[in-house]
Amino acid sequence: MEIMFTDVSNDHSDDTRRRSPRRVADNCVSVINGKAYPVHNWSDGGLMVQADERMFTMSSPVEITMKFRLSDKIVDIPHRGRVVRKMRDRMAIQFEPLTRDVTHKFKQVIDDYVTREFAESQFA
Repeated sequence: MEIMFTDVSNDHSDDTRRRSPRRVADNCVSVINGKAYPVHNWSDGGLMVQADERMFTMSSPVEITMKFRLSDKIVDIPHRGRVVRKMRDRMAIQFEPLTRDVTHKFKQVIDDYVTREFAESQFA
């Protein structure tokens, strides 16, 4: 899964570098407990959502469905994680190990984004 993400981090120290770079350009919302939350950023390791952090407890398990708008469809990616950080109006969730299906769907999201960016660059 790490091959799908380009290293764009400004952190050059192995101590501070994230395991996977964050993606912010994708059209995505998350659904937790039946309520939609905007996704601030995501990676194959987790995501940060805009949410009332008081509604969640640290280390609590979370069933989440990420919904991505691709060029020709909406892709739902259900997965599990746990709350690892809470701050004002935001919450970070660390994913459980990715299943093969989730990995495939993340790749599909990234491929669609790269394809759209390339197509748009040809018309500029």
